[in-house]
Amino acid sequence: MPISSNAEQNRPAGLEESAPKFSVPWRVASVRALPNFRLEVTFVDGVSGIVDAFNLVHANDAGVFAVLRDGDIFAKAHVDYGAVTWPGNLDLAPDAMYDEIKKHGVWVL
Repeated sequence: MPISSNAEQNRPAGLEESAPKFSVPWRVASVRALPNFRLEVTFVDGVSGIVDAFNLVHANDAGVFAVLRDGDIFAKAHVDYGAVTWPGNLDLAPDAMYDEIKKHGVWVL
């Protein structure tokens, strides 16, 4: 005799099929490049603010970020796996960004 199972009976109480997936608040949901090497960012929990990358990009020791001095490249900022990213595998730490924006509304690099 076959054994039958009813998934509804075996589901733990309070667990719904459409339960949201776990997400940390510091994951970036959207980014938009602004003039003067600034970014407008919004995180998955709704916190939003500005990243001011002017000093980082124009520093003598900008290193890999010096390529972002080209405004066309800087404007290619996008979200990849919850982080602000540019071509060439450049990205910014979303957790540090989140902490500063939540406290001050702006993250100056």
